[in-house]
Amino acid sequence: MSIERNTQSFDNEEPEPKPQATPARLLPRAAKRLTQLGNKSILSEAQIASPGTILETFANPKPGHDYQIEFVFPEFTSLCPVTGQPDFATITVTYVPDRLCVEMKSLKLYYFAYRNKGIFYEGVVNTILDDLVATLKPRSMTVTGRFAVRGGTAGTITANYAAKPASASD
Repeated sequence: MSIERNTQSFDNEEPEPKPQATPARLLPRAAKRLTQLGNKSILSEAQIASPGTILETFANPKPGHDYQIEFVFPEFTSLCPVTGQPDFATITVTYVPDRLCVEMKSLKLYYFAYRNKGIFYEGVVNTILDDLVATLKPRSMTVTGRFAVRGGTAGTITANYAAKPASASD
């Protein structure tokens, strides 16, 4: 028994166009600054050495509202700085934005920069918090790393940030 494919074509039939990235001229002005979104991304050595440079932002669409954004990344990997063994974690970032929001693909690429980095759990979580706070200047932020069991122990690290209220003289 053989299966034959219908390979008949019609002269007036055009092949389906291949999907392409949206041309920059058609993107909203704010989206034109986002270099990762819609493009194949390969991290440079400089980005891997300094992951904070990967993060991209866009204007908060509702800066007058206090609302919470949460990103859960269940595929985080770094290396134990002592043994070189991989450490797996779920990283959760929860924040109340002020003027800026983080672009999600850049955040994913930021996490990927840690894959071959030797760093302790506490360093991972606090560095992520520091980089995101420096980039976004949010009203508040919490970063939690839930690290998988290694050596019979699971670790959960949580770091918090709250913006200082503006003083009356500001």
